[in-house]
Amino acid sequence: MKFKSQHPLNPAASPLLIIVSGLSGAGKDSVLKRLKEFSYPFEHITTVTTRPPRPSEQDKVDYHFVAKEEFRKMIARNELLEWASVYDNYYGVPRTPVKQALERGVDAVVKVDVQGAATIKKILPQAVFIFLTPPTIEEAVARLQQRSTESPDELALRNQTAEEEIKQLTIFDYIVINRQDEIDQAAADIIAIITAEKHRVTPRKLIL
Repeated sequence: MKFKSQHPLNPAASPLLIIVSGLSGAGKDSVLKRLKEFSYPFEHITTVTTRPPRPSEQDKVDYHFVAKEEFRKMIARNELLEWASVYDNYYGVPRTPVKQALERGVDAVVKVDVQGAATIKKILPQAVFIFLTPPTIEEAVARLQQRSTESPDELALRNQTAEEEIKQLTIFDYIVINRQDEIDQAAADIIAIITAEKHRVTPRKLIL
């Protein structure tokens, strides 16, 4: 006997807004780069920042690098989904690319710090929140020291901030451990989370 219904049991999954956050030194950029290399179909939303680019970074690839005055204009025009001042620089998520991706039915992935994730949680609680972290805070600090992009004072501030950020863990839906030399596993864990979300009985509904 055929099962007939006007409501199929496997409707097309709604696109997701995936927020990837975590401690400085957790390897967020590296994991997202690996996701791209896996050819997972998602739109990576590039963050806008006023901090100067590091030698290895490219404008409009790693970040949209803008002057502080331009960033303030974007705030005034309500062009940012969220924004914050972090370590004396502005960071923000542009609203239009997120909206366009979701309207096309494509998952949108946004990388933000924990402060930014908390802000988005308030306005878009139906997003998927993933906390990426090394096994320990000490390892996160060691990774920052290895990349040699922060001064001793900045390292001390990030270490202090990490302890506060860990306290915000309850705002997240999932935690992914990015262990040393196991970046493929961290990327695979994120794909597994997205896959599970696509099989929810009650899909998340996002309204921007």
